[in-house]
Amino acid sequence: MASAMANIEALKGIHGELKSRMEKSVDDFRAHLLSTRTGRANVHMLDQIKVDYYGTDTPVAQMGQISTPEPTLILVSPYDMAMVSAIEKAIRTSSAGLNPMTDGKVIRVPVPPMTEERRKDVVKQLNKTLEDHKTALRNIRRDGNEQIKKAAKDKLISADDEKRASDEVQQLTDAEVRRVEDLFKAKEKEILTV
Repeated sequence: MASAMANIEALKGIHGELKSRMEKSVDDFRAHLLSTRTGRANVHMLDQIKVDYYGTDTPVAQMGQISTPEPTLILVSPYDMAMVSAIEKAIRTSSAGLNPMTDGKVIRVPVPPMTEERRKDVVKQLNKTLEDHKTALRNIRRDGNEQIKKAAKDKLISADDEKRASDEVQQLTDAEVRRVEDLFKAKEKEILTV
């Protein structure tokens, strides 16, 4: 979609900035979806889990090699063997509902099949995350509209340009909201399919 805002000197950077901020919000939602537990083991399930590594909260993925040798097992091979128990504890105490086991060198994280009730809870949590991201997109839209109104107030653009730019911001917002809703629907279907 060609941007009408890009042709207006006073609004040149606004469209790109809004698009960039909205893309970041969609990417963040996509990352949440990847880390969401489904019936199968997935290396991204541990993405949101952080370990205290000498005073710094560090993602498990940066603490060791993560693999899924079986559909119901995640294997974590820590780079620093002194951190095995800390990684195991972080996974156990996280909200992922996983119960890791270790032999002192590697951490095995069995992924039990999800119950119907657990599946519904996961979808409910995802729905809340979806609403949070839709709110973030609307806040970005509000910021863009405020910048456009300020440009109109300062007589940098005409009333027609203000209307076109506001419509364009709304179209951009609608498109991004549709994207996160489509991502949610696909993930919801994956979670609820036994």
